[in-house]
Amino acid sequence: MTNIPSPAEELRILDLELRGLDARRTQLLQRRAWLIGALQRAATPAPPLPRQVRAPEATPPNVQNALLTLGGILLTIAAVAFTLVSWGHLGIGGRSAVLAAVTLTALGVPALLLRRKLRSTAETVAALGLALTVLDAYAVHAVALPRADALGYTAAASAVLAALWTAYGLSFRSLRLPLPLAVVTGQLPLFLWARAADAGDHATAAALLVTAALDAAVALRVSDPVIRTVATVGACATGLWGALAAGQLSWSATDLPAAAAAGALLILGASIALVAAWLIAEPPAATASAFAGGLLIAAATGGVLREALPAAWTVPAYLVCAVALLAVVRTALPRPVLRGIAGAALLVQALAALWTLPAVVTALLGPTNWAAKAWSGAPRDMDDALALPGLPVQHPVMAALVLATVAGVLSTAHRLLLPALEHPGEAPQGHTAAAPASAPGTGPAAAPTSTPPLDAISATRCAALALAWAALLVLPSALQLPYAIGVSAYVALAGALLAVASRVGSKAVGLTSLGLAVSSSVSVAFLALASVEATLGTLGALTVLFLAATVFAARRRTAAPGVAPAAACATVAYATAFLSAAGTAWDLRPEHIGLLVLVVPALSALAAARLGPHPLTPPVEITGAVAGGLAIVLTAGHTATLALALALGGVIAAGTALRTDRRRAGYAAGVLFLLASWVRLAAWDVTTPEAYTLPVTVPALLIGALRLRRAPETSSWTAYGPGLAATLLPSLVAAWSDAHWQRPLILGSAALLITLAGARHRLQAPLVLGGTVLALDALHELAPYIVQVVDTLPRWLPPALAGLLLLAIGATYEQRLRDARRVRDVLGRMH
Repeated sequence: MTNIPSPAEELRILDLELRGLDARRTQLLQRRAWLIGALQRAATPAPPLPRQVRAPEATPPNVQNALLTLGGILLTIAAVAFTLVSWGHLGIGGRSAVLAAVTLTALGVPALLLRRKLRSTAETVAALGLALTVLDAYAVHAVALPRADALGYTAAASAVLAALWTAYGLSFRSLRLPLPLAVVTGQLPLFLWARAADAGDHATAAALLVTAALDAAVALRVSDPVIRTVATVGACATGLWGALAAGQLSWSATDLPAAAAAGALLILGASIALVAAWLIAEPPAATASAFAGGLLIAAATGGVLREALPAAWTVPAYLVCAVALLAVVRTALPRPVLRGIAGAALLVQALAALWTLPAVVTALLGPTNWAAKAWSGAPRDMDDALALPGLPVQHPVMAALVLATVAGVLSTAHRLLLPALEHPGEAPQGHTAAAPASAPGTGPAAAPTSTPPLDAISATRCAALALAWAALLVLPSALQLPYAIGVSAYVALAGALLAVASRVGSKAVGLTSLGLAVSSSVSVAFLALASVEATLGTLGALTVLFLAATVFAARRRTAAPGVAPAAACATVAYATAFLSAAGTAWDLRPEHIGLLVLVVPALSALAAARLGPHPLTPPVEITGAVAGGLAIVLTAGHTATLALALALGGVIAAGTALRTDRRRAGYAAGVLFLLASWVRLAAWDVTTPEAYTLPVTVPALLIGALRLRRAPETSSWTAYGPGLAATLLPSLVAAWSDAHWQRPLILGSAALLITLAGARHRLQAPLVLGGTVLALDALHELAPYIVQVVDTLPRWLPPALAGLLLLAIGATYEQRLRDARRVRDVLGRMH
């Protein structure tokens, strides 16, 4: 019987056939086009390969310059050879005529060459002429002035040559070499003259600074980039050399006149740098020049004050000069100049603060020495209490004064310095600051009204806070306060920092203050170890202070984030330390101190329950748990007390598990209770733990079965895990130390039944616990035989078997992974 398709089905079949025919036609057309192209390519001859033309390795101008340079060098060598070798064969007239003729010819020919547009040739001949002028100077000294001082003659000759080359370069401006060479030669006359005249170190430094001033004038006045670069390098080199020489003279001065003379040189160098900064158009270069000028002013005035004041005031003298230098920030100077001067002043203050580092380190780390001699007796004063061997501290009073001064400057920086230096409308060039005065309130002095960025304000505040803290940290030792007063001062300092941390809204300032408070508290806690009374009083006071800071910061909505949790952790830590110290002071044994410390996790659990879902809850609970662990460790030396501590810890964890959001704490409670029971059994020398564990296991299993019936989604670990572990694990421990066969047999049988029950009902906890106990019990029973077999085997056989096992595992590695994943999936699907 033939099945005739429906019209719709027949239409669908026809469409499919037509679509297939279209696809086939397209494929044949593409093949036809490729074949036609292949035939055309075969009929057309291949074009010849293009001839490789080698590119020239040197351009005509480069070849010309190389030839001219080589010719100039050869002519110069010939002139030198003539001057040194053939000079004596000519008379004085001949010598003069030859030198004059050759030099004038070499200097005059470039004029003719420049008219004919032969610039490169003119440059080469001019270079030869300039070299001949140097030889002329040498010839004059060798013949006409042989007895003249070499340095003095060189100074005069370099000055004359610089002047001649300058005139020659100005006459022929198309030549690029004479003027830069004149600038380079101009670096020598003043310095060589000072050395030749034996004028002394001050005159030499002055000559270098004057040379730097001339170089700066040339660099600022000339527009040619090559000349400006040479003059700038010369100004920097001679200026730096002269400034360093003047600074050395100022530092080594032994009386006030010598310091004043060196200071005058430094002021000269500062004037040159500041005037150059005023006139320089580029802001970075102007800032760098003003920075150097500010440093020189501080060095000059500080050096004079250092000689006028006692030796202890050396660093404060420089610091006062740097602070006074900041006064120019509020003037109408250009912004780049202000930034440079302010940077120099801040650098001097930073160096002054760095000078106080030994005093700060001694005040902060010196108390750690009391950890090795705790409660050995209070020292006489704070100077004895903070002695740190190997780190001498000079002038601690001045160190505190320096730190306080720098802190005061930084505390006003965001109101005075930063607005003046961060003004967005600054002029890009130095000379624009000298514009005519405008209406009141709109001139340059009133312009800096913008608000500095918040990160800059926070940074300056944090730095000022840290320096003020360092000053107060050094002060008790500097004043040699009595021990009790010094400890009280440090505790008060920690309290003040905590007050700041809990009140400010800035995160940076709050966390900085809190970090400083923690550092101070740790330092004073070590310092208080000198006596029992100081230890208890300090730890108690610190606990109260951190608790108050925690409460105050938690209640303020504008408090810096992170302050309250950190303060809460510190509160728990100091409470733990206080109870430990109190127990030690009462001559309690370590295990009894551990029981006393358990008060801290109990109070932490109560506080966490009172807080509820609060940001402070996790840190309080975590630090309380750490304190509880410390308490248990302290009781580890006494078995009965350890069992009691574990039981009390289980009570605390069980109480925490009563909260709906802390149900998981019940697992910890179960583990602690189980450990407490095992430790108690061990303390009683019980050899049959089943008599005590089975009465617990049976009700626990019944309760677990009822819970599993009411809530089938309950995990088997929750329902049966605690009950099974309460008996299986102690019995396993007892079986491993039992020399008889009855207990291992009974335990293995029970573990086998539990394993089979877990596999039958697809319960994870019975399967895992039963299987683990069964395997370990079997291993215990086979261990003696394994030892005997190993003793009888050759020594090489175990490593060989291990190697074969590893090879087998490696060969079937992927299969083992699949098996492991399959076992994991099966266990994961169980309850």
